[in-house]
Amino acid sequence: MQSKKSGAKPVQRVIKKYPNRRLYDTETSSYITLAEVKQLVMNKASFVVRDAKTGDDLTRSILLQVILEEEAGGAPMFTEQVLASIIRFYGQTMQSYMGPYLEKNIQAMAEVQAQLAEKAEGITPEMWSKFMTMQSPMLQGLMGNYVEQSKNVFLQMQEQMQKNTEQVLGAFGIKRP
Repeated sequence: MQSKKSGAKPVQRVIKKYPNRRLYDTETSSYITLAEVKQLVMNKASFVVRDAKTGDDLTRSILLQVILEEEAGGAPMFTEQVLASIIRFYGQTMQSYMGPYLEKNIQAMAEVQAQLAEKAEGITPEMWSKFMTMQSPMLQGLMGNYVEQSKNVFLQMQEQMQKNTEQVLGAFGIKRP
């Protein structure tokens, strides 16, 4: 839920983080938990978390804490191998490309999920089971779209890397054959 001033764009919800680690939602004038922050994310609410003293933006840090709690909650999304791979990208040339690559892939996967959910409304568990075992062309099409989008993002990333390499080499007077 976003508040609106008359004729203005939506106001971003502000959550203040105090030194005692408590989070204060200025919209509801109450303290909230990380679970409630997760619910704001699930509701697609626009918010920012600010340090109560300095005003620094702590949103990313709080979102990482929510992910950490979810990962510790029993059904982790990331394997140790995936987490180690992500860590290895820090400080590497590919770091600046990895964030946008992951973001676009997650957006594409969310679109596939939304399309599947939309098409699955009113389907009973039995119908869903039968649907999944039939290797539906619709499902193949949705996944094909996701794979195609992922491939396109990767190709764009590759092209950008080539351009950057040519610029760097050009700065040293080196031309690619």
